[in-house]
Amino acid sequence: MFAVYAAEPNPDDPLASLTIGERPEPEAPDGWVRVTVKAASLNMHDLWTLRGVGIKPERFPMILGCDGAGVLPDGTEVVLHSVIGDPAWSGDETLDPTRTLLTEKHQGTFADTVVVPARNALPKPPGLSFAEAACLGTAWLTAYRMIFVKSGLLPGQTMLVQGASGGVSTALIVLGRAAGLRVWVTGRTEDKRALATSLGAHQVFESGARLPEKVDGVFETVGKATWSHSMRALKPGGVIVVSGSTSGPDPSADLQRLFFLQLRVIGSTMGTREELGDLIRFCDIAGIRPTIGAELPMEQAKAGIEDMLAGETAGKIVFTR
Repeated sequence: MFAVYAAEPNPDDPLASLTIGERPEPEAPDGWVRVTVKAASLNMHDLWTLRGVGIKPERFPMILGCDGAGVLPDGTEVVLHSVIGDPAWSGDETLDPTRTLLTEKHQGTFADTVVVPARNALPKPPGLSFAEAACLGTAWLTAYRMIFVKSGLLPGQTMLVQGASGGVSTALIVLGRAAGLRVWVTGRTEDKRALATSLGAHQVFESGARLPEKVDGVFETVGKATWSHSMRALKPGGVIVVSGSTSGPDPSADLQRLFFLQLRVIGSTMGTREELGDLIRFCDIAGIRPTIGAELPMEQAKAGIEDMLAGETAGKIVFTR
């Protein structure tokens, strides 16, 4: 079958590992289902896979793609949940120490067919296109959990999103606005700030700019490049919710500010199957949709990955079959 995969780990030149070609058809073990992929979205996790981060060398070749939407053999249209844990685990599967994601142990969605546990295939609402649905399982689920599960923010409070154009950031803007929060966003360029405004941000600022007032919560995916600004932006008792550090970790935690102002720093990773179901219903009820920056045939995956590597994104990059 057709697939886009990492042939081997390449920490220094991830695109050199990218291969577009044929891979064996997957077999579905008991309790798993085959899904004909209609659309799959690109995540930073795919770049980490190409670099060999978070995946054992013996797992290669590895088909890329954490997210996807497609069709079951009986014709049911589904959205895929990429967190795969122990079936015996009870509670939040993101806390299961044996959990894994598609592309870490199991082959991913950038292919004609993917196999997942039957419980990981959730019904797709008719109102969502396959391309839109393919954005939900990682970036949008991550943003949903950051706001609604981890932050504790309430409608009317102010949230700051660091970074204006990535998949998680654009999801945070749309979901925050729909939740009744006042949404402020920083962006490196005028185009990125304009994108944030078009998605519903109430105010936009240059990266590192002094804000008109302190905020109740900061949503952090950038890391080192924005961390000190995030700490300075918070009201006493405010919260930073962190789900990534694309610019690298910050060695300075600013502990004096942290304890004196009684700030909270909360980590957040992906989300549960139940939270994905809630997110799907929220999008359907509220009429909100993922922002797709580029939609390409899967055969053109290299171009999309090059854009992500260069930071040239304006929402999610989606590959279709």
